[in-house]
Amino acid sequence: MKIALLASEGAPFAKSGGLGDVMEALPAALSRIEGNEVVLLLPYYKKIKDNPKYEVELVKQFYVSLGWRQQYAGVLKLKNKVGAQVYFIDNLQYFGERDAALYGHGDDGERFAFFSKACLDALVALDFIPDVIQCNDWQTALVPTFLAAQYHPLFPGTKCMFTIHNVEYQGWAQPAFFDDVLALPYEYRACLDLNGAVNVMKGAIETAHLVTTVSESYARELMDPYYAHGLDSVLSNAGWKLTGITNGIDTNTFDPMTDPALPAHYNADTFTEGKAACKAALQKEVGLPEKPDVPLMVMVTRLAGHKGLDLLCHIARKLLWEQDCQLLILGTGEAKYEAFFRELAKEFPDKMAAKITFDLGLASRIYAGGDIYLMPSKSEPCGLSQMNAMRYGTVPVVHATGGLKDTVPPCDENGEGGLGFTFQSYNADDFYAAVKRALDLYNDNREAFRALQQKEMEMDFSWDVPAGKYMELFQNMLSW
Repeated sequence: MKIALLASEGAPFAKSGGLGDVMEALPAALSRIEGNEVVLLLPYYKKIKDNPKYEVELVKQFYVSLGWRQQYAGVLKLKNKVGAQVYFIDNLQYFGERDAALYGHGDDGERFAFFSKACLDALVALDFIPDVIQCNDWQTALVPTFLAAQYHPLFPGTKCMFTIHNVEYQGWAQPAFFDDVLALPYEYRACLDLNGAVNVMKGAIETAHLVTTVSESYARELMDPYYAHGLDSVLSNAGWKLTGITNGIDTNTFDPMTDPALPAHYNADTFTEGKAACKAALQKEVGLPEKPDVPLMVMVTRLAGHKGLDLLCHIARKLLWEQDCQLLILGTGEAKYEAFFRELAKEFPDKMAAKITFDLGLASRIYAGGDIYLMPSKSEPCGLSQMNAMRYGTVPVVHATGGLKDTVPPCDENGEGGLGFTFQSYNADDFYAAVKRALDLYNDNREAFRALQQKEMEMDFSWDVPAGKYMELFQNMLSW
């Protein structure tokens, strides 16, 4: 099968969040399936262009019609190919001269409208007419609309899947954007219109052949106004073509047997000694007392409200006063949370450490050295950290929402029947109770706690399973 994946980011080339991780792992997993020919198209950002380790060659050049504009596009092929073939879409004005973040520019709508259209033009120029196009989030949400409105004769048998990674960011624009930038036929105005403005994600939901999201529970939640950020009626109407596939993780990168960031390596059979060594080294590294029998609770996160930090802030002092435990936080984000955790670390220097920074190596050591992983997110389309933690044998405590609900089935107070400790209602008391159940199991029945750790480490969180589910959906689309 010929498959084209289109995205605004993909690790290791450019990444700002979970989409970047998915666009590193999913194309690779699909390309390992016999008979597949897979390409990944990404913007040629300045950070990619300036990185000497990426060898590229210019293979095509053309101009993209964008309203009244004719914008140059170059197609660069990554020469050191591994797995899927990567192509970059080059345009200095939109991507090649900006040092700042990938998103947040005043012309983001125009930039990614260009990218969406340039990707379709590039596939034609490369003579790669795919069986399936898979596009992701608002930045490529115009692809299915362009495909239906203007490119169908060039892609007569191609089916298009649109994947929502985070419905909160939908691609809003002023009404004039429809004519000035998109210049689509008038009959497509209604499918892009929402509350009098242009919403490109709405257009994708209505024009794509299939809409997916990154966990089964999140797909169901998206038809609820609480989660859908105004798109609940649109998604409910498209419910017949909406489904969820839970993400995997890169089990080669996140592997306690080979991770170069760890001071000791271990697997599901040797984790007792291995994690003990990692815990002692981590406590020393972050300035906590080296206490092997005191449970170390950890969290690697963006310090943002929807990650459940308001709940943690509410219970943190009570937790540290009442329980014999340690707490370690790694991340950056909103100033109020950074300040709170810094102050908490000063108040409880023997029980709390806050590392307000971005450090991938330390993140790995935290996954390996922690005993209990906290993830009380208010909403979580899929979440990767809870799977990373379980891969390293660290027991999660999560709010039962989205992908957290799908990947962490609840265990009872004896650690049986599931993979971690969960709470249903988003409130601080229920979160505290779930943390307390995890601490009690650790303190009162270490053998059962270790059995739970071993069970988690033996789970298959690789991308092979979700890649197989994507293939099933691709085959189903092609049969329509």
